[in-house]
Amino acid sequence: MSSRRWFHMNLSGMDAEALLLSKGEDGSFLVRPSQNVQGDFALSVRRTKDVTHIRIQNSGDYYDLYGGETFATLSELIQYYTENPGQLKERNGAVIDLRYPLICEEITSERWYHGGITGKQAETLLMDKGLDGSFLVRASTHSPGNYVLSARVDGEVAHVIIKTQGGEFNVGGSPSFKTLNELISHYKTHSMIETSGRVISLKNPFNATSFMAKSIKDRVSELEKETGDIMGKAGFWEEFEQLQQQECRHLFSRKEGARVENKTKNRYKNILPFDHTRVVLHGGDPSIVGSDYINANYISGEVPGSEKHYIATQGCLPTTINDFWKMIWQESSQIIVMTTNEVERGRNKCARYWPGINETGEYGDISVQNATECINPHYIYREFIIHRIEDPSNQREVFHYHFKAWPDHGVPQDPGTVLSFLQDINSKQDELVTTGNEPGPLIVHCSAGIGRTGTFIVIDILLNVMMQQGFEADVDIQRAIQLVRAQRSGMVQTEQQYKFVYRSILYHIETQRQLSESNNGVTDHVYGNIPASLAGGAK
Repeated sequence: MSSRRWFHMNLSGMDAEALLLSKGEDGSFLVRPSQNVQGDFALSVRRTKDVTHIRIQNSGDYYDLYGGETFATLSELIQYYTENPGQLKERNGAVIDLRYPLICEEITSERWYHGGITGKQAETLLMDKGLDGSFLVRASTHSPGNYVLSARVDGEVAHVIIKTQGGEFNVGGSPSFKTLNELISHYKTHSMIETSGRVISLKNPFNATSFMAKSIKDRVSELEKETGDIMGKAGFWEEFEQLQQQECRHLFSRKEGARVENKTKNRYKNILPFDHTRVVLHGGDPSIVGSDYINANYISGEVPGSEKHYIATQGCLPTTINDFWKMIWQESSQIIVMTTNEVERGRNKCARYWPGINETGEYGDISVQNATECINPHYIYREFIIHRIEDPSNQREVFHYHFKAWPDHGVPQDPGTVLSFLQDINSKQDELVTTGNEPGPLIVHCSAGIGRTGTFIVIDILLNVMMQQGFEADVDIQRAIQLVRAQRSGMVQTEQQYKFVYRSILYHIETQRQLSESNNGVTDHVYGNIPASLAGGAK
C-alpha cells in the first residue's frame, strides 16, 4: 500500500513548500500534478530550508526528468531515484537527495481500498481468493491521481478507470460523486454496463487487511461496524475467520511431537511443535529416542522491519523443567516472558520451574539461584543466576518477567498494562545489547504456548516495525499472524485476542500522539512512557 503515498493530488507549489517546510526535513519529498503543464507532474524536495521543484515530463508513453532516464510509471521513477542516491542532480552537478517521502493521507478508510497495488496484484488477489462479484479499488499506477475499480466478472477481472475531475469522481460519462465512497455505494445498487454489454456487479468487497499505522483509528472504526451490514463490513469476525480457514492449509509435519516417546512431554496432546522450526536440544544421549525434544518453536519477526527472534513454548510440566533450563542455556537466552499464572480456574497451567527467593535449585545439570524478586502492579520481576553444575565459574544472568494480569481464555482489560510490560522488557534487552551481550531469543510461554504467547509476540513484532519505520509503516495484523502461525500453529487463538492486537496498536499510537504533543513533537522511544492520563486504562 505504501508505493504511492508520496503522491498529493490537490496540492499547489506554494502548498507543497509550506507542507515540506512545516512537516518535512532535509531530503523530504512529494509528487504533485504540475500547475503549469497539464498532464505533467512536479517533484518537490526540501533541501535544508528551501524547497526545489523539478518538472516530471509525461510524454504519454513514459515519464522522465528533463531528458534523463525514462520510466513506465511515476512509481518506478521515484523508486529509482530513492534507491540510487547521487543520480538526481541539478544542471550544475549539485546532488538532490530523495530520502523521506512526505506521506499523503489515504483517500478513504474503507477496507475495499487497497492503496497502490498493481493491476497484476489485484488480478491475483481476486482470482485466487475472490468470487464473481468481488471487487476492490486501487490507485492507478499509469494515471496518477486517478483510481481503478477492479472487479471479478465471469471468471476474469475487469478494470474500470475512476477519473478525478474538479475534486469529484466519475466512471466515464457517468454521474460525478463528491467522494469515492459515494461512487462505490452507487454502483453497488446500480450495475455498470460496459460498451460490450457485459454487466459488472459489485457484490462483495474484497477487503484489504493492510493499512498505514497512523490510520489505525479509522481502520478499527470500520472493523467495529455491525457485522454483515449492507456494505458487507464483516469486521473483526471476518478477518479472524479468514485466518482460521488459512490455518487449515498449514500442512507442516509435527511428527516428533507425536512420537510415543514424546507424548508425555506435551501439556496438550493436540498442540505440537512444527518439525521445521522446533527447538532441538543438543547434548543428549542419541541412543534415547526423544532426548532432543521439547515442545518449543523458533519464531522470527519475518515482518519487514522486524529482526527480533523468539522461542514460543508451552508452560513447563514437572517432567520437562530440566529440558526447559537446558534450552535456556543452549540458546543463550537471558529473558523469559511468562504470561500465565501457575494455577488458573483450579487447573495447573505451568509447573513452577524456579526456586524461591534467595534459594538455589538444580534442574538437570543447570543450577538456578533466585537472586532478586520484585513485585510490580501487574507483573513479578525476578533475576536468576544460572550456571552448569560442572562449571560454577561460568555464570549467566536470566531475567524473568511474570505477567499476572492476563486471564486465561481472555485478554487484559487495559492494553496499557501490556505495553508498559513490553516497554520494560525491551528496555532490558536494549541494556543487554548496549553492555556488549548478544542475548539469545526471547523465551515466551503461557500454558499451551500459542494464545497469549502468540498475541504477545505479534504485538511486539508490530511495535518493532513501527520503531524501525515510523507511523507511516504498513501494518497488516492478519499477515503478521499468518507468518508466526507458519512457525508454530494456532498462534493468537481467539477472535478476542485478535481484537486485542488491534486495540494495543491503537492504544500505543494514541498514547504516542499525546506524548508527542506534550513534548512539542519529540518522543524518546517508540514504546514511549505511558502518560499518567492513560496509565489507568483505555477509556
